[in-house]
Amino acid sequence: MSAVEVSSVTKEFAVAAARPARGRGGAGRGGAGRDTAASGPGTVRALDDVSLTVAEGEFVALIGPSGCGKSTLMRLIADLDEPSSGEVSVFGMPARQARLERAYGIAFQQSGLLPWRTVRANVELPLQLHGAPAAERRARADELIELVGLTEFADRHPDQLSGGMQQRVAIARSLAEHPRLLLMDEPFGALDEMTRERLQGELLRIRAETGAAVVFVTHSIPEAVFLADRVVVMSARPGRITDIVAVERTPMAAGPADDAVRETDAFFRSVTAVREALHGREGAAPRGAEAR
Repeated sequence: MSAVEVSSVTKEFAVAAARPARGRGGAGRGGAGRDTAASGPGTVRALDDVSLTVAEGEFVALIGPSGCGKSTLMRLIADLDEPSSGEVSVFGMPARQARLERAYGIAFQQSGLLPWRTVRANVELPLQLHGAPAAERRARADELIELVGLTEFADRHPDQLSGGMQQRVAIARSLAEHPRLLLMDEPFGALDEMTRERLQGELLRIRAETGAAVVFVTHSIPEAVFLADRVVVMSARPGRITDIVAVERTPMAAGPADDAVRETDAFFRSVTAVREALHGREGAAPRGAEAR
């Protein structure tokens, strides 16, 4: 069974008519009034006939220009919005049923931690909302806090943590209900490069320990290649899947999270393949220019 199945999905958003913009007193330069806005309401097509399968346990990265519909596709999988046409299923269930059955965890660019709750209480929150007993909540939270390496900070509040630590708490919270799928929308996008690379390695470790499938939105080609089994390349709006790049791996002694992966020829070849899929062969940068 697939973790995610997206079949011929199109998504359109209604756009209200903008107010007409006029020159001072209704007259533009030369004395003639001029409307600069559209004359009526319409729609914007964010996604156009998108189909994608994500296998159980697979890590898939979505990459493309800003506004291409990556986050929209993520929201459709998470049942935070509905497609205009087509179907989305998660582990064979409609997206809505999967949400109600808590089949996935989700993390965004901002950690979204509640400032008045401790690290432990933030991780416990999904379990508390669904009525889990206090002892069960605490045991699961402590397990996950240890998994993300924050045991000594369990009783701290978010304002006492660095940005990277806050994102680790958000990842722990997304795992609280044992999801088989993680949906991650640029979770490391606001972090400095050193913290970002460290958390990339930790995410691969966590994924290996949990066996969860991951759908990960990013703007970074090296990040996509380091993390993913496959990189899904999307076009500018309306978003379509233009290519899917299978990431080439060189076996490493320390496993896929080994930072030495970033210096292998296989890594550079995959970075180049994704870059060419995004920009065309003429837009490809020299070896290593964007991969470091």
